[in-house]
Amino acid sequence: MLTYHYEARIPVTGKLVKGDVQAESEQAAAKVIKAQGQVPISLTMSRKSANGFNFGHRVKTKEKVLFSRQLSTLINAGLPLLQSLRQVAGQTQNKTLAAAANDIITQIEGGKAFSASLAKYPKIFDRVFVSLVAAGETSGQLDQTLERLANQQEKDADIVSKVRGAMIYPAIVLLVMIAVVGFMVVKVLPQVQNIYSGLQGVSLPFLTKFLLDISHFVTHFWWVVIIILIIIVFSTTRLSKTPGGRQFFDKLKMKAWPIAPLFNKMYMARFSRTAQSLVASGVPLLQVIDITGEAVNNVYIKASLQRAGEKVKGGKSLSEAISGDPNFLELVPNMLAIGEQSGALEVMMGKVADYYEKEVDNEIKSVSTIIEPVLMIIMGVMALIIVAAILLPIYGLVSQSGFTNGIATGGK
Repeated sequence: MLTYHYEARIPVTGKLVKGDVQAESEQAAAKVIKAQGQVPISLTMSRKSANGFNFGHRVKTKEKVLFSRQLSTLINAGLPLLQSLRQVAGQTQNKTLAAAANDIITQIEGGKAFSASLAKYPKIFDRVFVSLVAAGETSGQLDQTLERLANQQEKDADIVSKVRGAMIYPAIVLLVMIAVVGFMVVKVLPQVQNIYSGLQGVSLPFLTKFLLDISHFVTHFWWVVIIILIIIVFSTTRLSKTPGGRQFFDKLKMKAWPIAPLFNKMYMARFSRTAQSLVASGVPLLQVIDITGEAVNNVYIKASLQRAGEKVKGGKSLSEAISGDPNFLELVPNMLAIGEQSGALEVMMGKVADYYEKEVDNEIKSVSTIIEPVLMIIMGVMALIIVAAILLPIYGLVSQSGFTNGIATGGK
């Protein structure tokens, strides 16, 4: 159910009351309020309901893909839109998506367009989704547009999944490395201190003392360490949501070795695939540029596309507008120029997307090949430091004992 904020009047006293009510639609909410003996004056869907998150169930990409594909199939089979939506809503397992679909049905029955109803749920249906549906409604090819949309979402989700998968192995190795080092520092090194604490005249090396100080701090002030980690995670999360933080992290993705080529190619694939879907659905070019700027999800590429949009308004082609831009790989404007000259821009965008999707696969393999030995070297260095901190005192003790024995023997 959806949550509505309402303002109503009590007929007997004329008193105004406010409150919340849960219902499947505005009409149902109004009936509930009337059943309480009140006259509804205004009804507003709560922000959480509008964003589709009042149930605690996130709508996954694969669920949106299935929603689009099923709806496309039913419409293509000749069923009216409302009947198709009811069928899909009834089969949807995700409660959030089902509730949104039911409310969309109510809005359409009230005279709203399908795309305008979808726009009420930006957390579920993004701007690309809404724009493609609007174009499909205008052209009378809603079934084809929904199928194209499902394909585009599937390919985009596949790229993101591959990139995330490539980062899982390094993350696991890094966590294991931190755990092993933490165990050595907290459990093993203090034993070294216990061995030497009873010996007179034995001086521990600087490295051992340094690690022992860290061990002492972590052991006795572990709560401070936890607080620091929480602050770091919280600050990083908040920073990533600020304009300056987004610029920093987006620049890092595009410039940091060895992940920069991977992210640059992923952005090109996402731009080309999204633009292809929009162009094929008949969305005007300026609107395509604006929407893809948001879909790519990088502030620098978005800024480049905004500049490109201004150039296109001035009479330049899209390929000319992005040519020479450092945020676009050189192949993209070259291929788009061929598409514009041949009148097959949509086809050429698809070829660019296919090419960079394959390149993303190759880059993932390259990054994995580079990261594995780098992590092994880091683990080796860390292990060497720990072992040195343990063995150096022993070596010093042996050397000192040998020196003392030599003096004693010589003296005899």
